[in-house]
Amino acid sequence: MRTDMLIRYEGMRALREHLCPVESEKFIVLIRREPFYYTEWQQTLWQDKSVDELFEAAKQQSSE
Repeated sequence: MRTDMLIRYEGMRALREHLCPVESEKFIVLIRREPFYYTEWQQTLWQDKSVDELFEAAKQQSSE
């Protein structure tokens, strides 16, 4: 299992790679301001996708 420090470092690196500095800051502010319930989010995240669609998307993601 990765340490908290390593997870923070990799998270910040992901933000820098995919968002500009202003968007990164906005993302952090949004996360801190609004309550976020990961379990509830996961229950609705893929409700419109079939298992086969999810499997294909995962295969494609892992090949990239």
